[in-house]
Amino acid sequence: MTQRTVDPLHTLAHTHLPAEIAERWIGLLRPGLRLEKAAGPGTTPVVGRLGGVPELPEGAEWPVWEGHGPLAFIASLDCTLLPSSALDIAIPTDGTLAFFYFDGQLDDGDALVAPDEPDTWAGARVLYVPAGIPTTTRATPEGIQPYPEVPLTARAEATAPDTWHPLVHREFAALPDDHPLWGEDFQEALYDHSGGAEHRLGGHANPVQDAVESEVAHGVLGNPPWDDPRVEEEAFRWILLAQIDTDRDADMMWGDCGALYWLIRPEDLAARRFDRAMFTWQCS
Repeated sequence: MTQRTVDPLHTLAHTHLPAEIAERWIGLLRPGLRLEKAAGPGTTPVVGRLGGVPELPEGAEWPVWEGHGPLAFIASLDCTLLPSSALDIAIPTDGTLAFFYFDGQLDDGDALVAPDEPDTWAGARVLYVPAGIPTTTRATPEGIQPYPEVPLTARAEATAPDTWHPLVHREFAALPDDHPLWGEDFQEALYDHSGGAEHRLGGHANPVQDAVESEVAHGVLGNPPWDDPRVEEEAFRWILLAQIDTDRDADMMWGDCGALYWLIRPEDLAARRFDRAMFTWQCS
């Protein structure tokens, strides 16, 4: 990652936090890829897209949530074109990642996908198509309207953990209300820094509510009490794969201006076990 992508958060921390706390907080930053709408043909490399219709392996079935219906196609990323060397996770260097989600078009939003309800987990899917596998463009199943296609480019940037993230708790212990990390100027600066549609690959998630890692951990463990120490321990085992935000250009609205999150364990990512990815979503 270049110094240019790191400097804004370094500067932000040193502007609004005591020096010692700023350095400890900076040590929690992780590199991620911000996925943004491509400015125009030939201006920036297009690495993927929101919406449109997917290319799936010949003979492969469209992802379906049994008893509910087919999932909507959300986004695809060409791993060959992604600047994945900037990341600290083992994203494939070839092939395509495709993201699907049961978005409520078929049942007017009645069935919700949630990490604490295992019967709903089939409502979100990540498919990995290795390079060299023959694919065909698939029409969207009946009853689902495809989202408008938005080409995406990617740039590396430093990402910060949410103040509720288990990493912050481990580094700083319980934060009293007057801790500098809760300072109004610091929190507002963080909010301004992450302004705009936050589509992201890798790095820290930008949650709308609480830490998405904790949500997934809680569901995977079978919904124990939230203060069960196993929840925080399990949360450290999950990393953000991708985050797809509400996006006006793609006509995507997740609840009240929310976001979709796919998380995965590093060992499953390295083994290309995308079927083991977990999903959650949040809105304001």
